Amino acid sequence: MLFCIDIGNTNIVLGITDQQLVLNHWRVRTERDMTADEMGILIGNLFTASNLRTGDIKNVIISCVVPPLLNTMEEFSRRYFNVEPLIVGPGINLGMPILYDNPKEVGADRIVNAVAAYERYHSALIIVDFGTATTFDVVSKEGAYLGGAIAPGVTISCEALFQKASKLPRVEIFAKPKNVIAKDTISSMNVGIVYGYAGLVDGIVRRIKKETGEEMKVIATGGLAPLICKETETIDAVDELLTLEGLMILFKRNV
Repeated sequence: MLFCIDIGNTNIVLGITDQQLVLNHWRVRTERDMTADEMGILIGNLFTASNLRTGDIKNVIISCVVPPLLNTMEEFSRRYFNVEPLIVGPGINLGMPILYDNPKEVGADRIVNAVAAYERYHSALIIVDFGTATTFDVVSKEGAYLGGAIAPGVTISCEALFQKASKLPRVEIFAKPKNVIAKDTISSMNVGIVYGYAGLVDGIVRRIKKETGEEMKVIATGGLAPLICKETETIDAVDELLTLEGLMILFKRNV
């Protein structure tokens, strides 16, 4: 089995995969000071609850946008699985040209998502990832990564409202607002976040399509994708396992 690890600024997505299938997956909070042994305890508990054994893992692949955690995860892989992990980064075979001014600046998760989406659809694409930042990644119909856009994420925006506006409470985005004209403060904030981000996504997607002059399939991923995408007009599909699928593809291209 292959253990896929995607380390984001807010969450770490973990997946147990075999062949083309994601057998188990989890999303845990990113702790920048976590040690290899703390990660080992966490994974051990997850494995036990799912009737898995560490001995079942034969390979590990890691994508990471939190540099302090990369060494920790490499040590964790060696200590608990006795495996040297494959790291997504410069030097591995992506199977996709990166047409960025400095390809090393592109986050590993963005490349992984682009690879997965193109492998599935083989067409011009826009991938919208609702993570710590909301990212837009553009892939040509020939399969080249063209670039994209980055906006503040949904959670960052909620926290900014709470921290900078004295009378506004911290809110959790959990459901579609009942009305656009809200009658209380929390509902008003919910309207602004959900419909505001839906409008942001639609606006950027339409500008990308206008700039490229192409019809493009729009795929969304990330924890809040199902909620926000229901209110958009431009998202064609939601794939919450897109990053894990991309890690599986990249592992096969590099073994």
